Amino acid sequence: MTAVETGGQELRSDLGAVRIANEVVGIIAGLAATEVPGIAGMSGGIAGGIAELLGRKNLAKGVKVEVGEREAAIDLFVVVDYGVRIAEVAAQVQAAVKRAVEEMTGLAVVEVNVHVQGVVFPEEHKEEERRVR
Repeated sequence: MTAVETGGQELRSDLGAVRIANEVVGIIAGLAATEVPGIAGMSGGIAGGIAELLGRKNLAKGVKVEVGEREAAIDLFVVVDYGVRIAEVAAQVQAAVKRAVEEMTGLAVVEVNVHVQGVVFPEEHKEEERRVR
């Protein structure tokens, strides 16, 4: 089987193979994105919302990853805090995600597309945090 058939990257050595699943790359990208100041969270759509309702935390929520043998393309669907400069925050997200994925997986990240899906106002953000706890 090749890396494309298994849905991830395959690294070969004398000792055998190491496969990195697409979901792992998605989790790395999602965590790196949410650590950027100005990002309120990820926008996961219906499937991500259903998984969270069932009690499963989806760490790859709001991330779409295409992984080839040596490179990856990543789409991030984010929600930003009200008042931030969206273009600057998006550029910081792109740099952070590229750096994290390349350092942890060895893949060359060829593109990081940031899709801003919404804006969270300060009152909404505090109320949402209270509901999560």
